[in-house]
Amino acid sequence: MIRLLTASARYGVAVLRTLLLCTLFVGLTTSAQPPPAEEPAATEAAGADAAADDTGGWTFADEEEEAAPTLLDNAADQALDIGLFLAFATLAMVSFLRKSIPLKYVTLVASVLYMGVYKSQLISVVNVFGAITANLPVFSYSMAWYAFAIFTVVTTLLWGRVYCGRICAFGALTQLIDAVVPKRFQFEVPAALERRAGYIKYGILLGAVGYFLATSEIAFYRYIEPFWLFTFDATPVLWTMVGVLLVASIFVRNLYCRFFCPLGAALGVVSSVTTVFKIKRWSECSQCALCEKTCEWGAIRQRKIIKSECVRCDDCEILYDDKRRCPHWLLELKRKARGVA
Repeated sequence: MIRLLTASARYGVAVLRTLLLCTLFVGLTTSAQPPPAEEPAATEAAGADAAADDTGGWTFADEEEEAAPTLLDNAADQALDIGLFLAFATLAMVSFLRKSIPLKYVTLVASVLYMGVYKSQLISVVNVFGAITANLPVFSYSMAWYAFAIFTVVTTLLWGRVYCGRICAFGALTQLIDAVVPKRFQFEVPAALERRAGYIKYGILLGAVGYFLATSEIAFYRYIEPFWLFTFDATPVLWTMVGVLLVASIFVRNLYCRFFCPLGAALGVVSSVTTVFKIKRWSECSQCALCEKTCEWGAIRQRKIIKSECVRCDDCEILYDDKRRCPHWLLELKRKARGVA
C-alpha cells in the first residue's frame, strides 16, 4: 500500500511538472514572433513632412511608444488564475491517485464552484473545432486556459477520461445529484440497451464536426452541450432543455455523460488507444462480476473494461484493494488457511 501511494505521488508530481513545462513551451513558441520590418526612409520622411504641415511647420520630439507587455508581464497579470487552477488540479490528482472517496467529493464540489460557477469555463466541443482548424486562443492572454487544456490532454493520455470523472463541472454536478438521490428512484439501464445508447454521443460528435466544417458555425453547440448552465444566461428553450436533462439525470445516473456528451466521445476515442496507466486486474477478474455490477458508468461489460467509457471513477479500483470484499483477497485468505491447516 505504501509503495502504491509512493508511486501515485510520483505520477502526480510528473503530471504537474509536465503541465508546467508544456505551458511554458507553448508560451515560448507562441511569443517568438519575428520583429516587424523597418519602414523605408522615404516613408518616414513623408510622415515627418505631413506632421510638420499639420503643426504649422513646428516639429516636436516623438513621444516614446509604450512598450508591449512581455510574456512575464502577462503571466504576472494572470498569476491568480494560473495559481487557482494549479491548486485545483493538485486537489483533483491527489484525490484520484489516493483513491480517497471523501477527497473525491471535495473535488466534485470544488469543480462545480470553481470551474463552473466561478470560471464558467469548461473544455467544450468548440475546442475540438478549434483544434481541427488550428484556431486556438492567443496564449499570452489565455495562460490559465492553456494550463487547463494541457492538463486535460496529459491526464487523458496517461489515465483516460479523468477529466470527465473529476474536472468537468457539469459531470461533477450530476455525480453530486446521484450521490444524494435515493437508489430506489434510479433506473438501471439494461446492458444491451446501454451498449447501443453509448454510440449516440459518437454520432453527435461526428454530426457536430461535420456541420461545423460545412458551415463554420459554432453557435449550435449550446444545443448539444449544457455547460452554459453555469453562466446563467440562456433562452427559455435552452433552460427547458437543461431542466429536462437534470430531472432525467435523477432517474438515470450520469445520463448526459454516458450517452450524449460529444466531448466525452472525443476524449473516449483518445483514451481507448493511448491510456498508459491502466486499471489493474487480478486473474480472478475474468470470473468475477462484482466490479461490473458496481460500475455506475457501464464501463465494464462481460468483465472487460471499456476504456472509451471509463472515467476512472475509482469504484472498481477501490474494490481491487478491498480485502473484505474482493474475491481475490478472500480466496487468498482461504489458500493461506488451507496452507496453515
